Amino acid sequence: MTLSATERRVPERDLGPLFSPNAVAIVGASNDQAKWGNWISVQALRMRQRRPVYLINRRGEPVLGQRAYRSMAELPQRADLAVIAVPAAGFESAVEDALAAGARAIVGITAGFAELGTEGEARQTTLARRVREAGAVLLGPNCLGVLDSGSELYLSSNPLPPGPVGLISQSGNMALELSRILAERGLGFSRFASLGNQADLTVADLIRAYTVHPETKLIAVYSEDFGDGRDFVAAAAEATTMGKPVVLLTVGASEASVRGAKSHTGALVSGSSVIDAACRAAGIDRVASPRQMASLLEALHLFGAAPARRVAVLADGGGHASVACDLAERYGLSVPEFDAELSRLLRGHLTPSAGVGNPVDLAGMGERDVTSFARVLGDLLDAPDTDSVLITGYFGGYGEYSAALAAAEIETAAEMGELVRDRCKPVAVHTMYPYSDAAEELQRRGVPVFRAIEEAARSLGMLARRTAADPALRPLPAPLPPVADDGYWSARELIRAAGVRFPAARPVTTVDEAVEAAREIGGRVVVKALGLLHKSDSGGVALGLEGDSAVRGAVADMAERLSPPGYCVEAMADLRDGVELIVGVRRDPRFGPVTMLGLGGVTTEVLRDVAFALAPLTPGQARELLDRLRSAALLHGVRGRPAVDLDALAHTMAVITEVAAAHPEIAELEVNPLLATPRGCQGLDARIVLG
Repeated sequence: MTLSATERRVPERDLGPLFSPNAVAIVGASNDQAKWGNWISVQALRMRQRRPVYLINRRGEPVLGQRAYRSMAELPQRADLAVIAVPAAGFESAVEDALAAGARAIVGITAGFAELGTEGEARQTTLARRVREAGAVLLGPNCLGVLDSGSELYLSSNPLPPGPVGLISQSGNMALELSRILAERGLGFSRFASLGNQADLTVADLIRAYTVHPETKLIAVYSEDFGDGRDFVAAAAEATTMGKPVVLLTVGASEASVRGAKSHTGALVSGSSVIDAACRAAGIDRVASPRQMASLLEALHLFGAAPARRVAVLADGGGHASVACDLAERYGLSVPEFDAELSRLLRGHLTPSAGVGNPVDLAGMGERDVTSFARVLGDLLDAPDTDSVLITGYFGGYGEYSAALAAAEIETAAEMGELVRDRCKPVAVHTMYPYSDAAEELQRRGVPVFRAIEEAARSLGMLARRTAADPALRPLPAPLPPVADDGYWSARELIRAAGVRFPAARPVTTVDEAVEAAREIGGRVVVKALGLLHKSDSGGVALGLEGDSAVRGAVADMAERLSPPGYCVEAMADLRDGVELIVGVRRDPRFGPVTMLGLGGVTTEVLRDVAFALAPLTPGQARELLDRLRSAALLHGVRGRPAVDLDALAHTMAVITEVAAAHPEIAELEVNPLLATPRGCQGLDARIVLG
């Protein structure tokens, strides 16, 4: 269990002892090569030239040929950082010994706490509180270590390459796979921290520490449990605002992945759509695999926030050119036709059979003059309407024909690298020969090379989808007096009192009262049975009633079939030129109130045209959410229908989300349908679910 935000947030928490300690103690050091105490000790001894490393086991026997101590109390000096890898039964006492010896940071390798159930969770919570009371910090427990390349801190099971990426991971194997992929691209880690159970330090705490770390240029996160999700979003927003992109790999897109995460850590995995909403609110880039993460990290490292959407495709064969164009558009890129001037320029140094309209097909020019790749690339990068270039095909393999061609190909690769560096536009290269000397020269000069065309196209597509960091997380409003009744009338009046229009209505309990209410309201009316969660599905709604007999018949029928405690008689809304929407807010256990918007009425669950955002919303954010609907065109007017009043609709959405956010006792609140028309909008039904 993670401590609450109130318990965790104290001013100026110092993580220096965790990432740059004066000395390190390995508690549970071992000669057994099957134990963590051995693996961590092997890595720790690599940094003896930087700081003292003390090995501790209860017998005091030498470990890895080095002197060992029986406890931290025996050490010749205080050690800022204690790494504890002892059996779970002895973990608490080892922590107490470390705190008594003056440790200011603890890395808990030991497992066997919250991931095992209620009893372990209680032990973990008590332990984390004890560490905090002592003025120390705890990473873990059930974690896999920590690393800082700048301070030469090596406390993970495996060596990791240095570089500009700060990694926070809940999975050790995921970290190792990412390290191997990044190393192929000449990248590595400035810092690595294994999250473990996040009993004390959370993913948000670590993001904040990375944000102010000069050597960390990019932040990569693999997490299954975000703890205080809104704090995570706030921390990530701070990072992106300060120019440090956050790339997230998480699970939750399938039921199976959620089951796997729960069985692995006991963590609560939030729904994928909620996580997407959190990512948008913080400017986080979400990816689906370690290889996607590595590709985006490399692209961000090389090209930053440069635009990439309008791509020029350069190939040395028609097949590769056509496939590259299809994949580019699949991943969100645009492949526009070149203007006449650029096509004329390209035609000037290519053969008549070459394609010069986008894609560019060298059509055999490569083997005759491999330097043509650089000339064409320069023209494409200089074109003002080109944001990026996707190169695909045989480049890298021409050197197999002769030594002279091999030398020319390497020189051309070097020239291409210089062009990319000077023009500062994103370029991705797919080659059939990714391990050739020319391909390695491209990679060495900062041009990303891929073994598959889909990976190259997707890399540029991920860059193109990025938007400038503009954090959109609003603080939660102060709680209002709690709602005690979850009935329809109470829900309707709660939302109406906040400023959302509803048709005129009266609550009644008898047939005669219903008839009288209908007369007072006038015109056609709707009768709704109270006390039902889904009134339409149960036959508890009668529409378009006019006259006393129609109202009497509808109420009598509902009374016989449903025996409701009462009824609501409402004016029948004018549905002409209207679009029915659903606006709901669900309280997520990690991320708090989350807005759901979609087409409403009885079509909601059929069409599933929905969009999500963290609540509450501003009217501007509500407009952005409306534009994400597949059916957004309906709101702007189609086939002669007028556009709805978008300003009124956005304002109403903002009010609904504000009401829900101000009532933490409400688990779900929705207005469905919310009728949007050119004349404004009004709620036609509402419900709340108390949690």
